[in-house]
Amino acid sequence: MLSLLTIFLGILLLILMITVEDEPGAIPLLLIIIGTVWYFINKSKIKKQSV
Repeated sequence: MLSLLTIFLGILLLILMITVEDEPGAIPLLLIIIGTVWYFINKSKIKKQSV
């Protein structure tokens, strides 16, 4: 759940940065990447536990 929140905050910051500064910036992109990786790691851990 926290990984999805991280992705959502990254997308929100990305939209804000693009509208304000006309460039995406590194922090929102890192939040999206970290959140996505975190989501897939958690998904694979849950799948391993259920097998």
